[in-house]
Amino acid sequence: MAAASAGGQIQDLTFLMKNYCLTELYLNNNELTDISGALKHLCVLQILLLHNNQLKKLDKTVKELEGMMSLQTLNLFHNPLAEDRDYRLYVIHCLPSVQLLDRKLVTQKERESALLHCNHERSRLLHSIAFGKRVKTSLETTAGPSRCTQPARRLIMPSGCEFGNHTNRVPFENPDDAVLLRAMARSLMAFSSVEWNKVPTCRERRLENGAEEPQEKLTIQFR
Repeated sequence: MAAASAGGQIQDLTFLMKNYCLTELYLNNNELTDISGALKHLCVLQILLLHNNQLKKLDKTVKELEGMMSLQTLNLFHNPLAEDRDYRLYVIHCLPSVQLLDRKLVTQKERESALLHCNHERSRLLHSIAFGKRVKTSLETTAGPSRCTQPARRLIMPSGCEFGNHTNRVPFENPDDAVLLRAMARSLMAFSSVEWNKVPTCRERRLENGAEEPQEKLTIQFR
């Protein structure tokens, strides 16, 4: 189901409150200044065109669209909010289902940049958990002028919390701290292998009189 109202002078979206099954919505070229509380019920929306309006608040606009898990095409250009320095990366980070933003395909490189820019702490954790590699990371983030930068936060562990065991019985005040601690308490893993072509069979061992030569074993450890 689609609804089109492009090229008009619409300023109010209350007429959409009873439309739950819309998959396409064309509201471009109107006089919309705010969509808060008007579109969040459109959970199956796939195409949303809002370009050439007067939307000014990027945070409120994106928050209204966060529940649209099927949203693939979104136009927000020619709105005051599109002039925000972090506009495109912020939208890509908050609306991961969007594949076409402002008539331009969202690339994997942009998604990685959005994660690094908008959630720097999570990005560093993902890069620190690698095969045999470890990146020096800090538990603090640095606050900056960017919209996407997370405020500085230090990991606060409750008393009695120890790495490597289950002695902690005091819950964390912030659930994110528990997730962060769990991610950083990585276990040492080891894999061993031998060259099986050089290992004698039972019959070969019975026929041989000499002592069996020890086999070389390769062991690799990583976190």
